[in-house]
Amino acid sequence: MKRLAPWCGGLVLLLGLGACSEKPQGMVTPKTDMQAYMGAQDPFVVPGWKPGDKASWQEQLRKRAQSQNEYLRLAAQ
Repeated sequence: MKRLAPWCGGLVLLLGLGACSEKPQGMVTPKTDMQAYMGAQDPFVVPGWKPGDKASWQEQLRKRAQSQNEYLRLAAQ
C-alpha cells in the first residue's frame, strides 16, 4: 500500500499536466482581399440580401443594430 501511493500521486500529476495542454486549432478565414458585402454565398444568409449588393448589406447591418438597441426595444413595449 505504501508503494502504491507515490504511483497514484504521480498518475494524478501526469493526468493533471496532460489536461493543461491545448491542441492547436486551425482557423479557416475567409478571403480578405474582397469586401465583406461580397462574400457569404451560402444558404445561411438573411433573406433579401444578395452577395455583392452593398446597399442591402448596409441595410441589414442597420436593421440588426436597431434590433439590438435596448432603448428602442423598451420604448416599443
